[in-house]
Amino acid sequence: MKIALALSYVGTAYCGWQRQKNGLAVQEALETAIEKTCGARVPLSGCGRTDAGVHAAYYVASVALDTAIPMERLPAALNSRLPDDVAVQRAVIVPDTFDARFSCISKEYTYRLLNRQTRDPFLHRRAWFYPQHLDVAAMAAGGKTLEGRRDFAALMSAGSPVKSTVRTIHYCTVEREGDSIRIRVRADGFLYNMVRAIAGTLVYCGIGKLSPQDMADALASGHRAGAGPTAPPWGLYMTALDYGMEALDGQRTI
Repeated sequence: MKIALALSYVGTAYCGWQRQKNGLAVQEALETAIEKTCGARVPLSGCGRTDAGVHAAYYVASVALDTAIPMERLPAALNSRLPDDVAVQRAVIVPDTFDARFSCISKEYTYRLLNRQTRDPFLHRRAWFYPQHLDVAAMAAGGKTLEGRRDFAALMSAGSPVKSTVRTIHYCTVEREGDSIRIRVRADGFLYNMVRAIAGTLVYCGIGKLSPQDMADALASGHRAGAGPTAPPWGLYMTALDYGMEALDGQRTI
């Protein structure tokens, strides 16, 4: 049978979601827990390739697995064999045609910044500490220029070949709460490092180095050099997924 697992993880100790030769991946940790719990070595399909150091407040993986463990008990059984920084929240039986990646309709990422003069050790590797004051209104205006169906080649890092660089951003919002700034982006799909490039470019808007029009021009040019830097991975979280299925659709605010 096909099972979807909704989980969350802190990505600091991992080389990303997908198995790699250069370190422990979240996928490997979860596949190992499944093998120890169910006695089967089975490959997982994840909803996205989060990079090293990136976190997931809400994430879905799917697996073909025959187990006698009831779905309501499977999360606890797996969590007893998972590291403390990875936790399965629920397990759902899905159609055999379901795939966590290809069945996903849209995703939301949230990028967190700490914008004040002194760093907070409790947010180490959980947010991008940026001491220079950021103009949130300018950042929000820049985010608006990204909404809609666009060619986002200017906001993609090299190294991941794709058939098309056109995506639809449903919203890109920027909000401040005290010293915390959150950039939220929802789209039908994302290019390699796209959200981190958006965050870095919006920060350039926030310090006056780029205007919203500059952002629009960079996007139109298709050249990465016209946009801002790629923000560090530790401020990035996957926070929402839409499958058109009540049992799996989820959002976790961070």
